[in-house]
Amino acid sequence: MAKAALVQKPRYERVLLKISGEALMGDGDYGIENATVTRIAQDVKAVMDLGIQVCLVIGGGNIFRGVSGAAVGMDRATADNMGMLATVINSLALQNALENVGVPTRVQSAIPMASVCEPYVRRRAIRHMEKGRVVIFAAGTGNPFFTTDTAAALRASEMACDALLKGTKVDGVYTADPMKVPTATKYDRLSYLEVLANDLGVMDASAISLARENSIPVIVFSIKQPGAFAELMQGRGNCTIVMEKEV
Repeated sequence: MAKAALVQKPRYERVLLKISGEALMGDGDYGIENATVTRIAQDVKAVMDLGIQVCLVIGGGNIFRGVSGAAVGMDRATADNMGMLATVINSLALQNALENVGVPTRVQSAIPMASVCEPYVRRRAIRHMEKGRVVIFAAGTGNPFFTTDTAAALRASEMACDALLKGTKVDGVYTADPMKVPTATKYDRLSYLEVLANDLGVMDASAISLARENSIPVIVFSIKQPGAFAELMQGRGNCTIVMEKEV
């Protein structure tokens, strides 16, 4: 059998990948580790090579987290605006890494800054993906008091994505933090309501509710595992899927 015949047809046509800012730190305590960003870019390229359209949302916690700033006395709106600017820095870093591995990429920011990236325009973003470009949505929703999780669910809805993937440190959703509780067990599948009712912390409640309203499955997997993104797109790999339960 020809090698090409062994490759499974992708399960999705367009997906949004949400990763935290901390995922860009690698083994560091702060900032951006070039080797880690390059590896994530290669994972995204592998999915693009399958013929799947990809867009991304990246957090900013490796540089500045708005909630943390507010906790030490900073005005929450100001702190969140600073956090949104941190996501632009991360987006530009990943754009550079993607283009270094041959993937044309556009950054669209919800906060206009024309000298460094495009403003967010829905139809333009869709057209970029149709032309084979990755689109990175920066600056969250452009409003304080909303997380990048909510921004990811919003953009996934606007882009009519088939799935929203949440890249984390572990390979799914567990009954407890598996890094702290060795006996924690992994869920293979959850409903949106189970996530909300049990406060499982997959994403914030607004994001889960928005995904549920638009029937977008949320797939939680380990972004630290090289090649995991492409495996999931072909129906393999370890993950937890959050979607409406079949009756």
